[in-house]
Amino acid sequence: MWAPILLPALCATAPGQGPGPAEAAKLIEFGWDEPDTAFMRQHLREMEKTPFDGCVFHLNYPRPDGSTGNFTWECWSTRTFTREELWHAVEDLRALDSPTFTENFLRFNVSPGDVDWFEEFGPILANARLAGEIAKAGRCPGILFDIETYNAEIWRYASLKQSGTQSWDAYAAQVRKRGAEVMQAFQEGYPGLTVFLTFGYCLPWVQAGQKPEGLPEAHYGLLAPFLDGMFEAAGPGVKIVDGYELSYTYKQREQFEGARQMMAEGVLPIVADREAYRRHGRFAFGIWMDADWRNRGWQTGPFLGNLFRPMEFRRSLEAALDLCDEYVWIYTETPRWWSAEGPQQLPRAYEHAVRKARG
Repeated sequence: MWAPILLPALCATAPGQGPGPAEAAKLIEFGWDEPDTAFMRQHLREMEKTPFDGCVFHLNYPRPDGSTGNFTWECWSTRTFTREELWHAVEDLRALDSPTFTENFLRFNVSPGDVDWFEEFGPILANARLAGEIAKAGRCPGILFDIETYNAEIWRYASLKQSGTQSWDAYAAQVRKRGAEVMQAFQEGYPGLTVFLTFGYCLPWVQAGQKPEGLPEAHYGLLAPFLDGMFEAAGPGVKIVDGYELSYTYKQREQFEGARQMMAEGVLPIVADREAYRRHGRFAFGIWMDADWRNRGWQTGPFLGNLFRPMEFRRSLEAALDLCDEYVWIYTETPRWWSAEGPQQLPRAYEHAVRKARG
């Protein structure tokens, strides 16, 4: 995932209303232990015992050569997937008869990202429509739309194929058109769905130096007009959640308050339709439990070297749950909440901290 950008607190109080008490918010797991639907079906009872309301999952499919492919990492391409390749996942999802582990989001990446905005977009739109159909048929709340560019830098104007002949304004207009098309495709498959973004307007706003004129130089600058298209195309009941990955390392409530202020008011100079943004937009937070483990390592005790000690993690999670609109997500890499062998490198102190934060 994206390396966190540290932001100062922007205000002392948060606008709008969060979910109320912490237990009213929903907690999602999203990390390197991300399951496919077959795993979820097989291990549902173990997953129910965790402090989560659901998770982010991916779709596998069988290739003709006998290997396994991953729709999530191949959907933003020239490849059009078929219902026959992926519909087996719906059977798995419908078998999840849990009354509590219900907030499961199908992940849809912008990978491999090998299609220019001016090129044929039909396969991407067909895949987005199919993803919506599967999420709806599988009784999921919606799609986790991961906009991070793991491969091609599709949001960076200078990196695009025709940046030498097409102006920033031309690209921005085309990307806005594509944003509307992708949103329309999602909701053709699933009217009234929730689209859970890893980043919303916050990322291009920060990278642009909090100035609209900085967008052409920002690595994620074109994400702003793409989101404009999504919001203008969003139909009745649609929620578009800013997952605010920038909060990965926040430890102070004031940081979460500042983040909420940024999402609610700070980004408005780059939002084309503010009424649609207020109508469909929702605010969430992500927290990375083992943040900076590559430099610090991950200690399963006594935790002194971890960026978050258990009590610190609890306080951050309490603040996030209190200030979000509906969702908070926990990201992990080294610790695994679930695997075929059960939890891995997951100290009980951290699980206890999460449970206590939830009340």
